[in-house]
Amino acid sequence: MELALNELLEWKLVEDKSLIPIAEKVLSGERLSFEDGVKLFETGDILTLGRLADYVNKKKNGNLVYFVVNRHVNLTNICVGSCKFCAFRKRKGEDGAYALSVEEVLRKIEEFEGVSEIHIVSGLHPDWDYSYYVNLIKEIKENFPHVHVQAFTAEEVDYLCRISGKSVEEVLMDLIEAGLGSLPGGGAEIFNEKLREKLCPEKLSAERYLEIHKTAHRLGLKTNASILYGHVETYSDRVDHLLRLRELQDETGGFQAFISFAYHPLNTELGGNFTTGFDDLKMLAVARLLLDNFRHIRAFWIMLGEKLAQVSLHFGVNDLDGTVVEESITRSAGAKEGSFMPKERLIRLIKESGKIPVERDTVYNVLRVY
Repeated sequence: MELALNELLEWKLVEDKSLIPIAEKVLSGERLSFEDGVKLFETGDILTLGRLADYVNKKKNGNLVYFVVNRHVNLTNICVGSCKFCAFRKRKGEDGAYALSVEEVLRKIEEFEGVSEIHIVSGLHPDWDYSYYVNLIKEIKENFPHVHVQAFTAEEVDYLCRISGKSVEEVLMDLIEAGLGSLPGGGAEIFNEKLREKLCPEKLSAERYLEIHKTAHRLGLKTNASILYGHVETYSDRVDHLLRLRELQDETGGFQAFISFAYHPLNTELGGNFTTGFDDLKMLAVARLLLDNFRHIRAFWIMLGEKLAQVSLHFGVNDLDGTVVEESITRSAGAKEGSFMPKERLIRLIKESGKIPVERDTVYNVLRVY
């Protein structure tokens, strides 16, 4: 271990000496504690934090950085919810409200050729019945059988249970039969229940979120996990959130990737400030160090901006998500980036970082190494 320590960290360059015991744990493969996680968030020594996260990432993934050629579809912004951090939601009849028909969804998919993944999340429409959702997946798979459909957050699955009277298992089985391939990670927000009552009182509980993902894993569906950070949570809340994901991953092994969503305040009821690049990198690096049973840590470039997303590849990140094509939820809250990243641009960003681009499918089968 001493050689590894010397190779990774020249102690004279470590600004925050309190990180040395944590670094020793990381380099010896010892699992980090709650207290370790809080200390990592509290440190101002971002370079040492980055070195540690980069070390762990390279042990898991070498210099490989993954991306997918995908297309996001947000079905509707009409929603019965009342999340205070959401700028996407509209009420029926409100200016800018929309709802896509199945035919419109199919046309959107057809417009962008060559995708291997369709990623679907949206608002909770008060008038759509259960059959709309099941039929949507079925129609997509019948018209585009080669495409993997990743659709419906845990919040949406919970809503489908409510409007259908079915259990989580029954809903997921119906969707799987229709052609669903995996679940996205959205809806986790922050697990602290007091904060959830303040931020999104009508949303599913943390326990329900974890239950839905656990059921999906048991049924053979791979899923992602997420956090929404930078609003009113504390560092302790972030660590608690990450460790609860780690605990479920210990049990099921069904999570593929972790995605951290930076809070965007524009046009929201909650208001507040944008996160800083410093905090964004810290969130990703700490996630890499605490989530020792997750192979993939993903930077969502739409939220971070492509330049910071590129830097994050040296702070524990090994996935830049994908081409996306169209994403409305984050842009409604003030995201400045476009919503389309050509595959060639993703490859260039990765190569410029000294990494190896790997085109993947949704479940991380390698399609091509560049």
